[in-house]
Amino acid sequence: MKSVATDRSSRKLNVLLWVLQVLLAMLFMFAGVMKFVMPIEEMTKQIALPGWFLHFIGVAEIFGAIGLVLPGILRIRTGLTPLAAAALVVIMIGATAVNLKIGQRGAALTTVIVGLLLVFVAHNRRRMAPHTQLSRGASI
Repeated sequence: MKSVATDRSSRKLNVLLWVLQVLLAMLFMFAGVMKFVMPIEEMTKQIALPGWFLHFIGVAEIFGAIGLVLPGILRIRTGLTPLAAAALVVIMIGATAVNLKIGQRGAALTTVIVGLLLVFVAHNRRRMAPHTQLSRGASI
């Protein structure tokens, strides 16, 4: 039996995670869509990356944004939320490296902070996700 304090702190953590997930999803949805709205020439002025790669990152950001909120809203495959957050962490590591390479330390700090928030979401959603055991006869 859970204590009332544990139940309250669990609810507070859940609310905090939802707020972070929605804000991060909005951020990544915006960033992903902008990679298709902005002309390639404009995007590659600051970052010397191929246009196809920037579009690939845009698609990954859009799917990651969807993965941060949709499983929880639909209550289907909620284990995909920590996976989406972890995948976005990989994108933030790459963004941090690119920002440091071109000398934008402020932008690099921002991507590190966003990455840490994603790690927080991934860790806590993984910990809170219901764990189901497969029986010996069950197949994946």
